[in-house]
Amino acid sequence: MVNIEINGTPIEARDGQMLIEAADEAGINIPRFCYHKKLSVAANCRMCLVEVEKAAKPLPACATPVTDGMKVHTQSTKALSAQKGVMEFLLINHPLDCPICDQGGECDLQEMAMGYGKGVSRFTEGKRVVEDQDIGPLIATDMTRCIHCTRCVRFGQEIAGIRELGATGRGEHMEIGTYIEKSVDSELSGNVIDLCPVGALTSKPFRFNARPWELADHPTIAPHDGVGANIIVETLRHEVMRVLPRENEAVNETWIADRERFSYAGLQHEDRITQPLVRNAEGELEPVDWNTALEAVASKLGGTLKEHGGEALTTLVSPSATLEEAFLAQKLTRGLGSGSVDHRLRQQDFSDDAGAPLYPGLGRPIAEMERLDSALLVGAHPRKEQPLLGHRLRKAALEGARIASVDTLVRDHNFALMAELVDDARQMAAHLAGVAAALMEQTGAGAPEGFAELVAGRTTSPEEKAIAEALATGERRQVLLGPTALNAPDGGRIRALAGLVARLADARLGYLPTGGNNAGAWLAGAVPHRGPAGASGRKGRNVAEATAEPGKAWLLVDVEPARDLADPAAARTALEGADAVVAVGPFADELLRARADILLPGSAYPETDGTLVNVEGRWQDFTAAVSGPGEARPTWKILRVLGNILNVSGFDYTTAQSIRDEVAGLVGDRTPEPLPSWQAPMNLSPAGDGLWRLGTVPLYAVDSLVRRAEPLQHTADARFDGVVLHPAEAQRHGVAEGEKVRVTQGTGAVTVEVVVDSAVPEGCLWLPSGIRGTEGLGAAFGPADLAKN
Repeated sequence: MVNIEINGTPIEARDGQMLIEAADEAGINIPRFCYHKKLSVAANCRMCLVEVEKAAKPLPACATPVTDGMKVHTQSTKALSAQKGVMEFLLINHPLDCPICDQGGECDLQEMAMGYGKGVSRFTEGKRVVEDQDIGPLIATDMTRCIHCTRCVRFGQEIAGIRELGATGRGEHMEIGTYIEKSVDSELSGNVIDLCPVGALTSKPFRFNARPWELADHPTIAPHDGVGANIIVETLRHEVMRVLPRENEAVNETWIADRERFSYAGLQHEDRITQPLVRNAEGELEPVDWNTALEAVASKLGGTLKEHGGEALTTLVSPSATLEEAFLAQKLTRGLGSGSVDHRLRQQDFSDDAGAPLYPGLGRPIAEMERLDSALLVGAHPRKEQPLLGHRLRKAALEGARIASVDTLVRDHNFALMAELVDDARQMAAHLAGVAAALMEQTGAGAPEGFAELVAGRTTSPEEKAIAEALATGERRQVLLGPTALNAPDGGRIRALAGLVARLADARLGYLPTGGNNAGAWLAGAVPHRGPAGASGRKGRNVAEATAEPGKAWLLVDVEPARDLADPAAARTALEGADAVVAVGPFADELLRARADILLPGSAYPETDGTLVNVEGRWQDFTAAVSGPGEARPTWKILRVLGNILNVSGFDYTTAQSIRDEVAGLVGDRTPEPLPSWQAPMNLSPAGDGLWRLGTVPLYAVDSLVRRAEPLQHTADARFDGVVLHPAEAQRHGVAEGEKVRVTQGTGAVTVEVVVDSAVPEGCLWLPSGIRGTEGLGAAFGPADLAKN
């Protein structure tokens, strides 16, 4: 530590700390534009010039390290003269757009000009004008306002890991842009809106909608992935206008992904259910009041269960539903005599349920991910699946972490991989067994029971040895199971072998499923083989069993089976054969409107109180920012009333907090087991011959709200070009780029164009699930046929 003095105040600072950081910690304001605590020092705006005694001229506080005995003046005549001079230069070319600028009211330049600017400019020449670029559907540009702080440029290079914006030209000809005309496609791109100190980069969906001082702030939690980013929902006259990041160093730092920032745009989509709908005698859905709708539920659902028994009921809950909603859904289901409740909508293999952890967690705090020494990604693409977790991994990689991957696709990671193995999806378990064998060879560890027989006759490949070597590096090691691995038809086998790899490498095992509250749903008991807090109880059918041999009654909680389930074709058949289908949620797609008997308008995340539990096990509660449109009600309240009208005891809750407290009391201080116990899989044989579909879920198709956010659906990540084949596979089938083909799974088929890309391994085709156009197909990961159209 060193002792310095700022404006006569003694301050203790860290050795090597920049002067501006020491001043911030002491609560002493120094003006700045280019400096940001999460970005590298550029020192190009010069607004932070201060007087340092014995220095020949004013020094930039952002680039001047403290030294023992340093005496600094931020408000002296010399410092103020320098700061005012810089401000005068910045205002020379800045347009007087404040009345029409979206940044007005929260503009750093506007604020600094009031303190350091002159009332009348001495500059009499013409101001420069810069032509604006269209950089996509999310960010609006007014580059004449740009002051060249380069925050956006540094963010792309250092945080997002993609060099999309840069500076061209020199002096007054310097411009910030994309060099060639293209969109900015980073999944974190919206953060440049917050970083821009002026109105050069603003939110395109929010453009000209409101002034900052008109908005009310509501702290809440983003529900779209397991990170649980802390956000602020800003409202005007009971309508969500925009979403901003809320700083939490332990979770999302100061960033949020575009999915969190712009998903609110789907709240007013035409698919929104704004009043209860009940199917009449003519088979049409008609609007009714709440009393009529609840009576219809009691009659239709209650009558079906009375006729077929409680076991006929299957309840499916969104993995992004709140803890309270998941708890009430399972309590209602079990109270009606069924244990068939599940939130793992995209999972296909449940063979290892008995040995599953208390909940699928990360195995360590999120903040520790950036300090990893090594990691193995198994069917995981954090950059597009959990963008803020991907950012933490990128930071680890930049600090020297050795990251390897076993996957079914060549992914566009924003960090370097030390080793990568991409192969047919049916070989993932075999490759993990090879990595485990290589670790045993490297460490001298003995093989667990059944492992030798499992890999008998199999030779460890050089790639598997390289992955094992990369993982066995350093002290902090991590194995991460992504959705591609968790939702595979042999997911149980993959999970068992990943656990073995983690054990042999002395690594933590982490799960990264799709959805924002998987951990909370497990703790709430929204699984068929366990009750709340992992308690034993009435067992039922999982989602795969329920769609394969469907019952006569269905309760869907913010679930659209055609896009949320692993096998949409089986889900459609199940609903068509049901006697009673009740759906509660904010939206209804074509299948629900065709098959549901009763649609009850539930809440989207800004419209309800609740709790989300993230992948590190952090409980984060929030309150509603707005009320739902029309007759929509918080989903937990609807489930509570359903319990009452169906005569299930224990549904006398008055607040979401009381439900949370009950679940918290049941969970106590229980935590997940570090690693699952080893149970040798039966074999490593592939699932079958022929083409294998890889139906991963795109970034902007993960839940009902995101799918309806129009700005996100116009991005490159939402673009659907067709079925992707390896060049050799395309040649084998006699098809070429752009040619129409017919992809068939079971009774479902879709006609799409061919895209040829070596990122897909031979023997596979990539055709995403969860999007419009593939709802009629079968299993997201399973056999498929391809033929010329």
